[in-house]
Amino acid sequence: MYTLEELESIVNKCKRCPLHRTRTNVVFGEGNTKANMIFIGEGPGFYEDKMGRPFVGRAGQLLDKMIEAIGLRREEVYITNIVKCRPPNNRNPLEEESDICIEFLRWQVKIIDPTIIVCLGAVAARNIIDRNFKITRQRGIWFNRGKYSIIATYHPAALLRDQSKKREAWEDFKSIREKYKKIAINMEG
Repeated sequence: MYTLEELESIVNKCKRCPLHRTRTNVVFGEGNTKANMIFIGEGPGFYEDKMGRPFVGRAGQLLDKMIEAIGLRREEVYITNIVKCRPPNNRNPLEEESDICIEFLRWQVKIIDPTIIVCLGAVAARNIIDRNFKITRQRGIWFNRGKYSIIATYHPAALLRDQSKKREAWEDFKSIREKYKKIAINMEG
């Protein structure tokens, strides 16, 4: 079993797909390495690639506010992406890129060992929940996979593009808050 630091070192040297050629930085992930909750997006954008940190642009600022709205801080959760290198022109990761990088994500999840996994957007949900996942129909539904409770909601970037989705995303986050509270109570008792 790797440590998170060992895994990050491996990912930083990765050349398994063409995305490594255009990246500025690998964006491994950050946050509480013992978090009960992990947020997973699709891949780094422009600012994330420049800074080597996940969700630092406008979508990241919105995600921070959403996390705070349910009574948590960014430092209390872990945030990462399906792919660790920015796809050119901020396109969605190709299936073959995701398939290569998903192994790293599986190791991250295994090491961090969260109880709740939040998929941010359809790309994350299709890689984690089901290849045929439909975000508009299946967001907000809890899926149990082994010891993990998994939910998908809209990616914060989608909320910036389409304000009408914010109400549904807020409902999803309230459900996440309730699930998190139940888990916290069970861990205390």
